Amino acid sequence: MQNVLGYEKPSKLLKSFAIPSIISMLVSSLYNIVDQIFIGQGVGYLGNAATNVAYPLTTITLAISLLIGIGSASRYSLYLGAKEEQKARHVIGNGVVAMLISGFLYLVLVFLFLQPLMKAFGATEQILPYALEYTSITTLGAPFLIGTNVFSNMIRADGSPKYSMFCMVIGALINTVLDPAFIFVFDMGVAGAAWATVIGQVASFVMGAFYFKNFKQVHMHIKDFRFSFSQTLQTAAIGISACINQCSILLVQVILNNSLVYYGQFTEYGQEIPLAACGIVMKVNAILLAVIIGISQGTQPIVGFNYGAKQYGRVCQTLKLSLTCALSVSVIGWASFQLFTQPILSLFGTGEALYFEFAIRFMKTFLIMTCVIGIQIVSSGYFSAVGKPVKGMILSLTRQVIFFIPLVLILPHFLGLDGIMYSGPIADFVAFIVSTIFVVREWRHLNHLQKAENYE
Repeated sequence: MQNVLGYEKPSKLLKSFAIPSIISMLVSSLYNIVDQIFIGQGVGYLGNAATNVAYPLTTITLAISLLIGIGSASRYSLYLGAKEEQKARHVIGNGVVAMLISGFLYLVLVFLFLQPLMKAFGATEQILPYALEYTSITTLGAPFLIGTNVFSNMIRADGSPKYSMFCMVIGALINTVLDPAFIFVFDMGVAGAAWATVIGQVASFVMGAFYFKNFKQVHMHIKDFRFSFSQTLQTAAIGISACINQCSILLVQVILNNSLVYYGQFTEYGQEIPLAACGIVMKVNAILLAVIIGISQGTQPIVGFNYGAKQYGRVCQTLKLSLTCALSVSVIGWASFQLFTQPILSLFGTGEALYFEFAIRFMKTFLIMTCVIGIQIVSSGYFSAVGKPVKGMILSLTRQVIFFIPLVLILPHFLGLDGIMYSGPIADFVAFIVSTIFVVREWRHLNHLQKAENYE
């Protein structure tokens, strides 16, 4: 049977794959955003600051799940395109076992070093009790969160993007319903938000696990679920750019939190207000990033399959379409952040005048170049999907590590808190330039391959 990825219109394919992926990513982001909204309303901005301090742990789980999930899904699509079914089955089975092992190791290591991690992530004495209470519970759900994200990528690559979406949606719905009940009705505070999150993550994991009995493109056997170190290395090589992107985000979060605490103490805002405000701005921006990453993830099985099948014209069409969509979404997000700053921030609870003064200025300045971030994200995902992980990794590193971290370490020495705000847009713009150069060169290469294939 011919795979639909090889003949259906790229626009129709991108719509059918990207929309469920976008919803899945939005739902994943909503776990933390919903927690932050209800915590802000029920606990206050110190509770919000605590979730910001805890957020790097979520980033670590996403890094692990993308390393295995994107790597497995991309290799699976490439093998399907090359009609190598047995290798495709082995990739999926090994990915599941690797996911279980990594989830267990994560759980053990975080519990062993929880308090030092919270302090390293920027927790002050006022914030630490809230952060420890929240993370001691959410860590229990981390293996399930890793599993759900791995399953989601695999299921989408198998041609079931809607099922992948429902796996994420069911958990988010449970979390959204339980959050206000646990926080306001049972007066559980941040612990209530944490337990709501864990219960939702378990539900999503269970639904994802059920899919493995009914894979569409291959028939999975129990013998396929075995661990292979060499297979894992090959999978990691493909997924490394997405993983490094999350690791770089983690590094940015830690440096950003600590910089805000350090430079905030020399201003009228103090240590807690910049930390709480930054957390909300980053979560709001995560909504935009979720849409763009969803477009990127929806693109990957299409370009991966067609690249493996040597249908380079279809690869070009899909890449062009996904870049256009990502750029359009970026512009809409930028306009929303600049025009509706106060209403957006008000969703996350009330606070003193100084808090809103800083939060508004931080959002408007830090997110001023979000209009171009879609190019970098989609191009990085594209290179990973077609088996060029080094290029994907370089693009993943441009914005977060190569540009932003040096800027956020240097500029505040001269500009204080304002230096932290300006670091974001400068890094976004330079990363956009680098990504554009990479995409233009790849476009020329694809056209050359297409001409050579037509000639043969």
